[in-house]
Amino acid sequence: MIANRPSRHDLLTIGQLAERSGLATSALRYYERLGLIHATRTTGNQRRYTRGTLRRIAFVRAAQRVGLSLDEAKVALDRLPEHRAPSGTEWDGVAQSWQSRIDEQIAELERLKAKLTGCIGCGCLSLTRCGLYNAADRAGAAGPGARYLLTRDPATGPEPAPTDPPDRF
Repeated sequence: MIANRPSRHDLLTIGQLAERSGLATSALRYYERLGLIHATRTTGNQRRYTRGTLRRIAFVRAAQRVGLSLDEAKVALDRLPEHRAPSGTEWDGVAQSWQSRIDEQIAELERLKAKLTGCIGCGCLSLTRCGLYNAADRAGAAGPGARYLLTRDPATGPEPAPTDPPDRF
């Protein structure tokens, strides 16, 4: 047996991985399609996952919990070994890379909190002037209605009405 190759007893089916991770099999297939997790295939083309995949899934879920996207989680996972547990130094590197992203998210939430506090005091939730509900409304200046559906560019006005086909009677 090759040292780095897991034995067939160390591999999990997609159903076992779903049960152990708490994710639906469709989510696991999606994660695989995104390159977040990897499977080997049996001769019958069935997926088999190493037990280390559970760690990768936990990592993705932790990333999502702190507000990172799946793309950001993939970038971090790409820095970690695929077939072994990462070292403490490797984990620290990923955690440090998340610090600035988490700090940005905290700052954004603080700005949102300040705006929300102003809205609670104001109570308007006006479509024309509310900075939280309708921030930087560019289409509103072009008039009422679904401006982007009615025009190519809200600043140029409505599209010409289509001509009706002639009556056939």
